[in-house]
Amino acid sequence: MSRAAVAIYGLVCYAIFLSAVAYLMGFATTLAVPKSVDDGLVRPWPIALGINGLLIALFAVQHTVMVRPGFKRVFERWLPRACERSTFVLASSLVLLLLCLLWSPLPGTLWSIDHPWLRGLLWAGCGFGWGLALLSTFQFDHFGLFGLRQAWEYPRGSQETSASQFAVPWLYRWVRHPMMTGFLIALWVMPDMSTNQALLAGGFSLYIWLGTLHEERGLIREFGDSYRQYAASTPRFFPRILR
Repeated sequence: MSRAAVAIYGLVCYAIFLSAVAYLMGFATTLAVPKSVDDGLVRPWPIALGINGLLIALFAVQHTVMVRPGFKRVFERWLPRACERSTFVLASSLVLLLLCLLWSPLPGTLWSIDHPWLRGLLWAGCGFGWGLALLSTFQFDHFGLFGLRQAWEYPRGSQETSASQFAVPWLYRWVRHPMMTGFLIALWVMPDMSTNQALLAGGFSLYIWLGTLHEERGLIREFGDSYRQYAASTPRFFPRILR
């Protein structure tokens, strides 16, 4: 691949990622999308439950496999290292879009709030969750996290460095995984919660819990006692009111 091609590839992957996340927001909240979590072909509930479970599992497997060092070593035999993160982002985006497309709805509603001010408060909480997830990506390196920086720097011949220095930005002083906290709030804090929304939120919540356990094992290997002390004093998802 030429250096220009790497830069264009990174931009395209980032644009697809933004589109996938925007659609996921509408899909989960049933707002402003042609097919939401409550829409689709109605199937018998065991089949629908199995399909939806497999779709969530596919997202989890894709994330787990593509971040492993072995996969990255194989990837670098075929494409430049600068494309690795963009490819991960592209694959994640496509799996998310596939989930939205193939999701099979189930009947039922867990709760529906009618009071206007309470509905507004819950929608504000949902929006806060999405905003927190976005803000937390800028605490370290938003454009590096989603592959744009690597693709942008590659044409200029710069080399990516991997300095391991333990740092705690301000959001991370409250919780260890503020991005995941944002997603949990966004998925659960809504004025209407159908069976489908609860299944989507529950599936992703399970993945978030398991995924952060796996991530923290890697952080302990990388940072040792520094991360152990940080984990002992900082909650995983939700801040302590009294410290």
